[in-house]
Order: sequence, then C-alpha cells, then structure tokens
Amino acid sequence: MRVLFIGNSFTARNNVPGLIEPLVGSQGVRFEYTLISAGGASLRAHWNKGLAQQAIAEAQYDVVVLQEQSTLPVKNALRMHENIRLFDEAIRASGARTALYATWARQHEPQNQAIIAAAYAEIGKELGATVVPVGTAWRDFMRRHSQPLLHDTDKSHPTLAGSYLAACVFYAVLLDRSPVGAGVTPNGLTAADASALQRAAWAVRPRQR
Repeated sequence: MRVLFIGNSFTARNNVPGLIEPLVGSQGVRFEYTLISAGGASLRAHWNKGLAQQAIAEAQYDVVVLQEQSTLPVKNALRMHENIRLFDEAIRASGARTALYATWARQHEPQNQAIIAAAYAEIGKELGATVVPVGTAWRDFMRRHSQPLLHDTDKSHPTLAGSYLAACVFYAVLLDRSPVGAGVTPNGLTAADASALQRAAWAVRPRQR
C-alpha cells in the first residue's frame, strides 16, 4: 500500500504515518508513505505551492490522504470543500483514491467536533471519498477515559496517545480490519493504553459503512 499524506503538524506530530506502518506491517502488508507537511498549512496553501500536485502526478499512490487546516471546517467549510475538490480531481486522474483525515476539535472547544465531522462527511459523500473519522474517535474516547490524554498542553496538537489513536483509525478504515492486537506498542505508551486506543479506533469503523 503506497500512501501520500498532505497536511500539517496534525499529521507530522509524532509521525502519524510512521505509527501506521507497523500496524499495517503486522498484517503482512507493506506500507510505503510520503508526507508533505507544512506547519499550520491549509490544503489551499499546499495547492498553491504545487509540490503536492507534482507528487500526485509523478508517483503511483494507492491512496492520497488530505488533512485540512484544523479550524477551517468550522470557520469556512465551503472553502475547505473547494480545496478538497481541487485535490480530488488530481488524485482521481492519477488513479489513486482520496481519503480525508477528519481531525478533532480544540480541547476547550468540544462543541466544534460535530461541525468538523459534518464538514468532512458532507464533502466525503459528495466525492465518494473515504472519511477517516479520527476526531470522532477522539471524542468517544475522551467521553469514556480520562487517561491517556489526547491533547497536548497547547490544547490543540496531539500527544503520542492522540497520534496513535489516529493511526489506529487509519488502519481500521484503510484495511477494514480491527487494530486490536495489531502491531507493537510505541515507546511511551503502556500496553493497556495502546489496547484501549485500538478498541476506540475500531468502534468508530462501522459508522463509515
């Protein structure tokens, strides 16, 4: 499986693609990834720079993951949708499929999670793109568990646990397999925490069917 990730620090922090790799590898699937990331960047900023389109056109990816600037779905969902449509056309032309990294709300703005999820769901349905409901998994996990913390001290970026949960959701959605017991526990997480995060990731998967 060859995957291109286009996003910002929500993807790059703790190297989410690198956390996905051993999960997928544990199932005997080779996972190769490229990450194009810029701090705070929107998809429009990536589009204007041109490097992402070049990568899409020149390499034969199976999946291209789009991660929009995290507050844009709340501030301007129409612009977010425009940005995703631009990329989706290029992705389809390359023979790959589009996956949308639906992120989470700021820790002090939990009410925005429903808005973010709806914005991704709407454009995902329109384009037939795969929605990876990471933010929904975060919300559900935090409702049931006080530890490990998913938000870092800035109340925005992910801790290792938050990134690992994201990786588990990607695994569950892209492979349509339960991540429970898959891969190895990353340094910095206990086996018990990793197991709880894996279960939370699988719990949101059936909602995408």
